[in-house]
Amino acid sequence: MKPCNNLLAILEELSEDAKRVDGEEVDAVKELITEAKRVFVAGAGRSGFAARGFANRLMHLGYSSYFVGEPTTPSIQQGDLLIIGSGSGETASLKAMAQKAVEQGAKLATLTIFPSNTIGSMASACIKIPGITSKVEEEGDKAKSIQTKGSSFEQLSWLIYDSIIIDLKRETGQTDADMFARHANME
Repeated sequence: MKPCNNLLAILEELSEDAKRVDGEEVDAVKELITEAKRVFVAGAGRSGFAARGFANRLMHLGYSSYFVGEPTTPSIQQGDLLIIGSGSGETASLKAMAQKAVEQGAKLATLTIFPSNTIGSMASACIKIPGITSKVEEEGDKAKSIQTKGSSFEQLSWLIYDSIIIDLKRETGQTDADMFARHANME
């Protein structure tokens, strides 16, 4: 069998970058989720795909969760939480969502490469992810990459979201069967 060297390089990169993610920051976002009445999740492009998957898993755990932009997403209110995945922290549509959420009295959390940028500066909790984005030329504390700019941020976002789900599943005492009971059954 021939090893897939690119795959091994990506996994090594993600492993190195994961060591730079602060567990206390992840716990702070998890705490906001447990306190929220409803959880709204947003992201653009490939970061949005990871965010959409996270909203789906939160629903499997029984949380009232929504991916922003879907026609069935209700208005955000006080007591709710908006979680935004944005590498740059400067995506115009996501900045507008963050501002609207804060104006409505909701809390804001973000996963970003640049916590001091617009979205991070409005957030109650922020998970800093090492990464490179084509929207901001500056590079953070990041492992060497063979990937296209942004890819490792998106991949690590997905893994951080999944790590939060693991904790919430354990803390709520749910089983895979509990979660599967909420899984889509009209596929």
